[in-house]
Amino acid sequence: MKHAHWHGVSIVAAMAFFVYFAHAAEPPREAHGSADAYGEPGVALAWGILRGTDENATIVVARIAADRSLYPWMAVLGVDPFTQMKRTLVPAHRVEGSVDLRAARATFADLPRTEFHFYASEEAARTGTPRLVVYFAGVPDTTPEFANAAALDASLVERIARVKKGGP
Repeated sequence: MKHAHWHGVSIVAAMAFFVYFAHAAEPPREAHGSADAYGEPGVALAWGILRGTDENATIVVARIAADRSLYPWMAVLGVDPFTQMKRTLVPAHRVEGSVDLRAARATFADLPRTEFHFYASEEAARTGTPRLVVYFAGVPDTTPEFANAAALDASLVERIARVKKGGP
């Protein structure tokens, strides 16, 4: 009878082990962003362009706001989809309000896929296993351009607030 008991325990342990690792290996949910503002529960993003004196001085800004209770950690990667080369644009960090990705416009020609990674925990961020990836293929065509930083900031604030409320 003891043998049967141990056999039953080992089956339960094996099932628990399988369920744990099957869930842990679950791929992240991916969402394709296409407009200059994106929102879903727990995440809001808005894009803007700050025109410089020339193309080399023009900066693309993406403001990211995440709900810490859902996604306490985040990062942003630039990816070349042809070579699969990846570059960290915003290192993984604890979410504290919003964060801006600021990069020269040329960055998006070299790394046309931008991935916003949202993590469920610090451990997930350390191991590079996001719960959610929102990706964009290039800078959205509808991204507004601004001549000064104050106008850009006002637009980002307004669009983040709109998508948080469920607006377009």
